[in-house]
Amino acid sequence: MSKLLTRASSINRALDQIGDKWCLLILQEVFWGINSFNEMLAATGVSKGVLSERLKWLQSIDCLQKKADDEGGKRMSYHLTRKSLDLYDTALMAVAWERRFFNTPELDEVSLIHLKCGHSFEPQMRCRACKGEVDVNEVAYKPGPGATQDERQKKVRRRSSLSVHDVPSSRSLYKNLVNLVGDRWTANVIALSFHGLTRFEQFHQELPVATNILADRLKFLVEEGVFRQSVYLQRPLRYEYQLTDKGEALFNWFLALLQWGDKWCTVDDDGKPMQLTHETCGRSLRGQVQCSACDGVLKAHEVQYSLGQ
Repeated sequence: MSKLLTRASSINRALDQIGDKWCLLILQEVFWGINSFNEMLAATGVSKGVLSERLKWLQSIDCLQKKADDEGGKRMSYHLTRKSLDLYDTALMAVAWERRFFNTPELDEVSLIHLKCGHSFEPQMRCRACKGEVDVNEVAYKPGPGATQDERQKKVRRRSSLSVHDVPSSRSLYKNLVNLVGDRWTANVIALSFHGLTRFEQFHQELPVATNILADRLKFLVEEGVFRQSVYLQRPLRYEYQLTDKGEALFNWFLALLQWGDKWCTVDDDGKPMQLTHETCGRSLRGQVQCSACDGVLKAHEVQYSLGQ
């Protein structure tokens, strides 16, 4: 398995840790209160071996902590850590995206209540500096102090056979998003498109992936309505891949993931690999997820939810 250097990226580093469908689904279940091995087994539909392996992995990267339910008890449960609690913004942005683009009865029955104001709300990604809503087309990028290179293993992963219909739990509230971003190469292609990359050769230059795998991911993203495909050269036939509204709306999830990666996946205190500017106000962009009812910043312990029966 060869190794190579690629541009440092907090999104890549975050995906290295939790960018797997099963890891994302497990963390989602724990966010919604599913803590035991057997409950997760029933909720996700994963095999015992895969669930055991992913739980060990999430513990090894300090995203889950295993505890006895009571003193001296044998029943063990899995709990969020400070690190995984900081993924709460990604969970809220996933819910917002799923509600906007999919008709999911289970999700429609979920009520989110902000305990600070007592009202139901929709989560909104806003700029911390100006409090304006974040628009992907009003964000500029430049290299940060940590803009070095990462050593990466060049290995090809087949897209998981898990489909959104394979997840039985009503708590799998953003499984369509997981179906997209739970594949590393697919998530990488989407992330690169926010930087203006549109052509096959541009994506291939940035990603250590075989051409047939990249072609498969681009086709998948077109089929899912994340990209629209247009011809820019007839001979030989070449296509550009532009983000649709559905694709652009994924930016807020990726922004939350990038900020988590900046905090928890920085290598040797080098600093952020990428600096973002909110062009609307001209300030450094730091996204924060706010309540649509009171504009308060949302925190996991201040949000209550109920699931329809």
